[in-house]
Parts: sequence; C-alpha cells; structure tokens
Amino acid sequence: MRNLDYYLLLIPGLIFLLIFKYTPMYGVVIAFQDFNIFEGIGGSDWVGFEQFQKLIHSEEFAQVFTNTLLISVYKIVLLFPIPILIALILNEVRVMVFKRTIQTIIYLPHFLSWVIISGLFITILSPSGGLINNIIQWFGGEPISFFMSNSYFRSVVVFTAGWKEVGWNAIVFIAAISGIDQEQYEAASIDGAGRIRKMLYISLPGILPTIVLMFILRLGNVLEAGTEQILTMYNPVVYQTGDVIGTFVYRVGLGKMDYSFSTAVGLFNSVVGFILVISGNYLSKKLLNRGIW
Repeated sequence: MRNLDYYLLLIPGLIFLLIFKYTPMYGVVIAFQDFNIFEGIGGSDWVGFEQFQKLIHSEEFAQVFTNTLLISVYKIVLLFPIPILIALILNEVRVMVFKRTIQTIIYLPHFLSWVIISGLFITILSPSGGLINNIIQWFGGEPISFFMSNSYFRSVVVFTAGWKEVGWNAIVFIAAISGIDQEQYEAASIDGAGRIRKMLYISLPGILPTIVLMFILRLGNVLEAGTEQILTMYNPVVYQTGDVIGTFVYRVGLGKMDYSFSTAVGLFNSVVGFILVISGNYLSKKLLNRGIW
C-alpha cells in the first residue's frame, strides 16, 4: 500500500500490453487451421500441424530461412561491434563541440524512414548516373546493378542498415560509459595509463553488462532480418538472396492469402527467437556470470 501510486502508474502500460500484445495471441490458432477469411477462426477447419509440415518440406522456405540467418549473422558480426567502438572513441574526445557535432551527424540517419533511405541509395547506386557507378566507370570498370544483383544485394542491405542505425545504437553504450565512476579514470591517469589502456581496462569492462544485454536482445531478433528495410529495397530478381521470413510472410499471407501458412511461419519465427533469448542468457551466465535475469 505504501507504493500504491507507483502501481497505479503501471496500469496504462499493462492495459496496452494486454490489448495489443497478449489479446492478439489468440490468432495463433490460425496456424493450426485451414483458415477461411469468410468463416473466421470459429468456423475454419482444424488441421493440426499440417501447416508446419508444409513449412518444413517447403524448398522456398528453406531458402528464405537461409537468407534470414545469413543477413542477421552478417549484421551481428559486422555491425554490432561498431557502436561499442564509436562509444569508446567518443568518450575519449575532450573537445565538446566536436564531440557533439559528430554525435549529431551519426544519429541523424536513424530518423529517416526506410522509404527515404531506399530512394537515396537507389539513386546513389544507380547503374545509370549513380555516384558510385560513376566512380567505378572513372576507374575503367563496368556499371554494377547493386539492387538487381544477387551477388551484391546482401552487402547493400547490411551496409545501409549500418549507415542508418549504428550511430543511434551507440547512444546506449555512451550512456553506459557515462555511468562509470570517474575516479577510476583519475586513478588510472595517476598510474600512468594512456587512453588505450583506459578503454581496455576501465571503459570496456564497465559497459560489459550492457553489451551482454544488447547482444542477448539482438539474438532474440535474429530471424527479423530487417523486413521493413528489405521490403523497400528488394524485387523478384533478388528473391534468391534477399527474401527473408518477414517478407515471405508478407508475400504469402497478403499476396496469396494463405493466412494459415503465413501464421505458422510467424509462430515458428517467434518460438525460435524465444529459444535463442533463453539460450543466450544461459550461456552468458555460464561464461560471463552475467545475464538479463
């Protein structure tokens, strides 16, 4: 009763979760039905695990699943360390005007929609008059259709994702570094430690719990390889390397109106993400003695 006012403040958030997160979970039963949009959930035939068997034996889904894993792994391996590095470097900058200017510049792309960013990079990478292809031709090369090539499309997806989000993701680590006791840096300076040693022995260990937290959360989204991003960039020519689970569900569910199959794919996605979060947290606690719970 002493904290009644705090519990009252929780009510709007709990109502939001109940209405928009938990209530729609009833729709998961569509994955176990031969769903008919006119008969609804109550009138559709129950087929059990038939949709999941169809999913497992689908060659198209096997390719989509592979694409999703590859793009997600590329983003984790190539992009996850960059915000940490940016935060460590910016922490050592002492000229505040320069520091704030750099922070603002690298944050700004986050506020652009993927539609704008896709249009921007389609123009820059255009084989006819695009800046990059003009440079390639200036050096004697042939123009490259980046958005029409299965060899380059994944690289474009990873690069544009990094360009948009790396600066914004660095905010979390910058905030974590600001919470480190400044007396540690002062003591290290007295002992003769340079900036590199302060990074390695004070800043990096100080933000390790945050790094672990962000990595585990990232694992939970490993099958969400950037659906909105890829929807605005890809085309049928690059389905072989660019079609991911999110875009596949969009194409099958809305394009072919196969709601049961697309729901089964979405449920599979969620279950795998849940297992990855649990496994990542377990391994983190075993190896680093740190976890989300």
